[in-house]
Amino acid sequence: MRIAYYRVSTNDQSVEAQRNAMGGCFDREYLDEGVSGGTMAANRPGFARLLDQVRDGDTVHVYAVDRLGRDALDVQATVRKLINMGVLVEVHGLGPIARGVGELILAVLAQVAEMERRRIFERTAAGRSAARKSLAETGRTHRGKASLGRPFAHNAAEVASWRRNNEASIATTAAHFKLSPATVKRYCAASNA
Repeated sequence: MRIAYYRVSTNDQSVEAQRNAMGGCFDREYLDEGVSGGTMAANRPGFARLLDQVRDGDTVHVYAVDRLGRDALDVQATVRKLINMGVLVEVHGLGPIARGVGELILAVLAQVAEMERRRIFERTAAGRSAARKSLAETGRTHRGKASLGRPFAHNAAEVASWRRNNEASIATTAAHFKLSPATVKRYCAASNA
């Protein structure tokens, strides 16, 4: 059975590019959207389902080694587990990963993916640091924003006031404003509602 596994790190990304590059026409597809490559493969819902359902003789196709993960040891252990189950792992543009040389190539590529993960972390930290410094000096981040992080979807006082005026529950308020119940609780606590 031909099985595809896709992973994208953010919900803004799409698996379509991976699907198209690999040619589609798979018997089964498993995906993890909005899941970091730093999350161990077995802890991702889509990959966990794949592990439960894959059988001896199946072939698992992935677009790139870093789609399996960005932790070298986890990637190697995951591929070794699949190989031991009698499953062929095929990486787009690289071909099938088998014992011996295939595992060696995989180990090198997994290390490269882990290095990239570290570089992403370093670049993110440097960006945050530059934003904090600029915010302290000019009142704006290096990208011109007035604050760090995501902008608030709603004003906390507005949410708390609406809940109080409508005698609404946390769940009803969350649904009305399209917020999580935890956010509504936090907003209401901040406004002493």
